[in-house]
Amino acid sequence: MTGLHVLVTQPWDDYALIDSGGGRKLERYGDLRFIRPEAQAMWQPAAADWQADGEFVGGSDEEGGGRWNLDPRVPARWPVARGPVRFYASNTPFRHLGFFPDMGGQWDWMRQQVAGRRGMRVLNMFGYTGVGSLIAAEAGAEVTHVDASKKAVAAARENATLSGLGVAPVRWLIDDALKFMRREVRRGSKYHGILLDPPKYGRGPDGEIWQLERDLPELVQLARQLLADDAAFLVLTVYAIRLSALALDALMAEVLGDLGGVITSGDMAVREEARGLLLPTAIFSRWQPA
Repeated sequence: MTGLHVLVTQPWDDYALIDSGGGRKLERYGDLRFIRPEAQAMWQPAAADWQADGEFVGGSDEEGGGRWNLDPRVPARWPVARGPVRFYASNTPFRHLGFFPDMGGQWDWMRQQVAGRRGMRVLNMFGYTGVGSLIAAEAGAEVTHVDASKKAVAAARENATLSGLGVAPVRWLIDDALKFMRREVRRGSKYHGILLDPPKYGRGPDGEIWQLERDLPELVQLARQLLADDAAFLVLTVYAIRLSALALDALMAEVLGDLGGVITSGDMAVREEARGLLLPTAIFSRWQPA
């Protein structure tokens, strides 16, 4: 490893980190503005008075708790886009808005790896509402999208229809991550690209317990076995602040070291519009052939 890297998501037409500080952040989703807690915004905000259409208050962590205080004009959901892919934003009980905008940099990089390659098969684990799956499908990949939540997969299918990708070659599966990947290994399945975006904690459709620190090593080992000989990438993103990008890098190097290629690890961040500050949001590690 030659040092930690920072993958920055810049503001785009339908999303911006407008300002941050004092343990909060002000963001724009389409034409609507929202305030959310942000522990890593330790500095003072650029503006003293934030005007927003809603704020998430209360709660102690990213796993839940708290509530939204919303202006009555805020709809239940509204369409936004990242390039040609369209999807719905909504104010969820878990303080986020139905997708993770700091993944923008990863989506763009993944699309570059997919575009122009024929017969590309991509696996998106913990695929949530499907933005990463749709970006890969729009670029020409055949995608397998897996999430344990029936509600999340239903939202992903709605996003596919909204994007005009309702008949794209995407398999939408509701399954436990480790059980699915173990079966795929036994079947001899192979993928040219794999996106892993595991939560800190989670439950499978039959009550299976996912714990990041316990289960992440097996997840990466299974992903290694599912990579095709001519694979193009494996991306791992983690939102658990207790972990370090150095730890992800060491794990990826141990499991994928026999492949050669390049492993890049570091922080994911969003650039603030007000002053250009970088707000860190997650850590990542990704492999690609040399």
